[in-house]
Amino acid sequence: MIKELSEFGKTIRGQNPQQEWMHNALKEEPISMELVIREDGSFYKFELFEKKMTIAEAINAKKGKARLLLDKAEEILCYGDNKSKKKHELFLSKLEPYKALVDMAPVLAFYGQNKSDGVEKALEEFEIAIPDEKNRTGNIGFRIQGCSERIHEKTAIRQAIIDIYETAQKKLLLKNQKQCSLCGKSDYPVEDIPHGMVKKVPEGQSSGCALVSYNENAFESYELKGNNNSSICTNCAKAYVEGLNTLLSSGNEIVVKSTTGKEKKVFRYSNRKNFGKDTAMVFWTRKNSKLPEIDQLEAPDPDDVARLIESVTSGTERDSRYHEPDQFYSCTLSGSAARIAVRDWIETSLLDFRKAIAKWFQDIAIDEYNGDLKKTKIHYARLYDLARSCQRTNEDGKTDKQDASLARVAMFLWNGALNNTTPPLWILTKVLQRARLDKYGVTADRAALIKLILNRHNKGGEFMISEKIEEGSRPTAYICGQIFAKVESIQYAALKDLNAGIRERYFTYAMTLPASAFGRIFDLNSKHFTKLKSEKPGLAITLDKELQELCKDVDINSFPATFSLEQKGQFAIGYYQQKQKQFKSSKNKTEEE
Repeated sequence: MIKELSEFGKTIRGQNPQQEWMHNALKEEPISMELVIREDGSFYKFELFEKKMTIAEAINAKKGKARLLLDKAEEILCYGDNKSKKKHELFLSKLEPYKALVDMAPVLAFYGQNKSDGVEKALEEFEIAIPDEKNRTGNIGFRIQGCSERIHEKTAIRQAIIDIYETAQKKLLLKNQKQCSLCGKSDYPVEDIPHGMVKKVPEGQSSGCALVSYNENAFESYELKGNNNSSICTNCAKAYVEGLNTLLSSGNEIVVKSTTGKEKKVFRYSNRKNFGKDTAMVFWTRKNSKLPEIDQLEAPDPDDVARLIESVTSGTERDSRYHEPDQFYSCTLSGSAARIAVRDWIETSLLDFRKAIAKWFQDIAIDEYNGDLKKTKIHYARLYDLARSCQRTNEDGKTDKQDASLARVAMFLWNGALNNTTPPLWILTKVLQRARLDKYGVTADRAALIKLILNRHNKGGEFMISEKIEEGSRPTAYICGQIFAKVESIQYAALKDLNAGIRERYFTYAMTLPASAFGRIFDLNSKHFTKLKSEKPGLAITLDKELQELCKDVDINSFPATFSLEQKGQFAIGYYQQKQKQFKSSKNKTEEE
């Protein structure tokens, strides 16, 4: 995984020739304040502004180090508690190798011969110029009065940073010719230094998290210390960190309309999907190509889905674009304090990836009756909605955002969609639990998820659930679900105003203990049928015929005592598909009535 992330980081450099890729000695750092001095080194003013990014010396770990000409007030001004004195000394020692540079003269005077009008005066004016304590915590950069360019951004300063860095790298290479475990070369040294911080990891530190880190002896082996155990050179380390940072943050702003019709700008990630508050999936290809199929998982378009399925199954000449020799990668990440937890890793060919997406849509396709259009259409659920159909709800009916199962379910579904894997059966338990407890029951999304899990676990067995209602030979559990839906429709026709109908009172009972449950259900149904027959005899006869047609396919006198987990899923699917069929034919029943 780290090797492919490193290769991705290096690919970005080649694909963006217009963008200057920074040398390993340099790095983008935030700056929110300028310390303006005169040519003689005397203090002029502080200038506060909104935080922006600037290119400065790269430091892998800040602890015990100082950055050249760009740092906090503790380092630059010796501002703060007793610890700031040591930090200030580190900053001053950082200036020593650069004393011969002409651009450094005002700074050296600021701390040396013009100290009273320089650093001492700046320290006195700091709190007055920056009254808000929160604004004093940002990075400070030096600028000469009348000059728009900051001192650390000058070409001579940057080149000196690069020269000193490369000299140190050459010395390390002479001492250690160790090969990098990623690139297999020894062009850059393998050092026991932090590889860099990855930012915007869910539930991670705002300052960033480490993907590779050895901070205890228990993680080390072969007498190697710290990050020497990973054997990753400085070049590959920077590449994988930059690559992962790009995947987690790249995107663009789009304009969307709210439910009230108002337009607003939202940021849409291009290589990242968030599921829950603590999990993110990042994805890319070896050639860094765009993947419209990923967007289909979040907003399926039936026409595009149909074309995708046709193209990967027919292999026609016009769809040869789907046979590109490219690789697809995806990793699922969560933050854990200062570290990154890798929850999942997917590596597959682009062709197999697209085949998996096509198979995914075939497996989740389910018929749904559209009341507005008055017809049944194939429903393709969004991956996020499938995961959310397992999410716990609060007493107010809203989804519980603290329910960690959302991210866990989403991770397995993401793998199932991209890698054609089988989701675990505990997800079936979860979705059936929500179907029993939730007021919406077996929704189209829940039915699609149940169908997916049952079919993939069945692996082409005797009974495979399709998107339409099943005819012919069917399992007993499936027929029981159909019967339950039909009995529910009879109750609804007889008693329009119901506080708690058969589904609310008996759905869990019938799914768990069908033998004892259906005895009570049929007894209750006979009373509803008697009432319906006296008020609406034509409708009563039609519904009764349909019920008898279902009952002839199962021995109602010998229902199973219990249903297994898979049978409970079949019951729920039978119930759902029978309901959709009834919605479709309800217009005809109304005309008969």
